[in-house]
Formats: sequence, structure tokens, C-alpha cells
Amino acid sequence: MNKPKIFITRKWPDAIEAKLKQRYDVTLNLADRPLSAEEFKTALQEYDAVCPTVCDSFPAEVLNVVNKRCKILANFGVGFNHINTPVAKQQNIAITNTPDVLTHSTADIAMTLLLMSARRGAEGDRLVRNKQWQGWSPTHMLSSNVTGATLGLIGFGRIAQAMARKAHHGFDMNILYFKPSPAEEYVIDDLQATRCETIEELLQKADFVSLHCPGGDATRHLINADRLNYMQPSAHLINTARGDVIDTQALINALKNKQIAGAGLDVYEAEPNVPDELLALDNVSLLPHLGSATLATRIAMGEKVLSNLDAHFSGKPLPNE
Repeated sequence: MNKPKIFITRKWPDAIEAKLKQRYDVTLNLADRPLSAEEFKTALQEYDAVCPTVCDSFPAEVLNVVNKRCKILANFGVGFNHINTPVAKQQNIAITNTPDVLTHSTADIAMTLLLMSARRGAEGDRLVRNKQWQGWSPTHMLSSNVTGATLGLIGFGRIAQAMARKAHHGFDMNILYFKPSPAEEYVIDDLQATRCETIEELLQKADFVSLHCPGGDATRHLINADRLNYMQPSAHLINTARGDVIDTQALINALKNKQIAGAGLDVYEAEPNVPDELLALDNVSLLPHLGSATLATRIAMGEKVLSNLDAHFSGKPLPNE
């Protein structure tokens, strides 16, 4: 019997690609280059399953291509706002993702950015590399304390709670959070966390604000010029969620005007394009979307995709629909 045809949109860890080849008729993106909308349309027409990443866009225009063969988009990642899910559902295309396995690696990157921004890590690294460091001085590159400070989390799911545990138990940070409904009592007790009624309340009180909400229309520019005005001049903004949760130009203006002390970003509105204005600023730490980028995590994500594909092609319930 012919094996199902699978299309992988980007390079995956070698161990996972090898397993895919054992089970399926697989086409890999050996060049590991971003693909075009036309290439995605062709893939939908020629393959039984397409496995996109969170940076591959599947809007209605792509999904509405005629003569589709594909019946499942087995996403390599947790977020799925890059896929027009209502259109996919109308066309009976299943969508799966890879939850649970990237929680700690992403929370680690959020904590890394918090520390980098607070202690001016990226700025100091550039100073040394550019041979501009003049030696130790009592007032050189003074920065912000992390231990004992207040961390505010917008969104309070798995990743936010993991970051909160690292911050509270590791750095004795006070934890605030905003989500529409209160978190479970055992989580609150463990973290001594306080729920804010509004985003504005959290922004006013937090020394560090970390974003952990999903992307999409509902959260686009959730942090805008008006909300940045609520933050303290000594506060830092961290984003490992989705780039469009922040109005980039509003953030640039706030950083330029020292309206907030700093920011740490792992995601951007138009990845991989980052505005020159942002690149020129010393008070922002920038990472290239490294949230889940540990080998163990990426292999675990691939295993999740495999489980979803195996279930789909054997007619079983999808583990991560």
C-alpha cells in the first residue's frame, strides 16, 4: 500500500526527519527557506498532510485553492493564529499543534530576556565586543534589580506560570497576573500571585511586564501607545508571545523617549524583518525567536507532530486537535 504523502515546510531535527521517512512518503525542505503562498497552495494540492511552522501563513486565499488533497495541517508549534482556522474547518481540514513540550524552554527565554533587559546585558556585550569598555567604574552601566521586584504577566497559561515559578522561587519576585478568570487556587498559593482586574492596573504596578497571550485579531496591538503610558519609567516589557501583540512603533517611541526603561523581544510583527529604528536602540534586547529552540524541545515537538499524523492516518482521535 502506498504511504501517505507528507510535506514538511522547514528543516526539522534529523532524528525526527528520519522517523518521518520510515513511516511516510516525505518531501523535505532541504534548503530550509521560507516558502511562498503559491508553494503552499501546490503542497495542499499534492500532499495528504502539510506540516507548517508558526511562521508559515495559511490564510483563506491559500486554503481556498482548488483540487485540494490535504486533509490535515499538522502544525510544528503551539500557536496556530497563522492558520485561518474557520476556513480550514469549513473545508474539513484538521489542524493539530504541539502543546506542553515547549513550556519550560520558552519560559527560560522569557526569563533570559528579563535579565538581559534589567541588567543591560546586550548593551554591555556590544560594548566589550566593540572594544569601547574603559574599565570598571562605580557609576558605569547602572541597571535594575531583579531579585524582589514585581513581575506582571499578561496571560497566565502554562508558559506564564512556568516563568512565574522561576521568578518567584528563584528570584523572590512578587507575581501579578491578568487573565479574564482567576487561576486555580493551588497555583495562586504556590506563587503567592495576585490577579489584577485590568491590564492597566497590572502595567501600573509591575517592574517587569511579560506577555504570554495568544496572537490573532483579538490581541493585535494589545500593548499600544495608550497602555505603554501606564507603565513605570523604570519598567521593562518582555515579549515571547507573538510579535503583533505589541504596536512596534509605539514601543520604539516609548524606548526612545525613555518612557520605559527597556524591553526584551523574541518575536516581531513582520518576522524576520526588524525595523532599523528598533535595531538602533541600546535599551532593547533582541533575540531571533529562540523560545523553543533547544534540541530536546524541538525533537519533542516533532514527536507530537508524528503522533498527530499517526492518529490521523489510522483513523484515531487526534491527540492535539
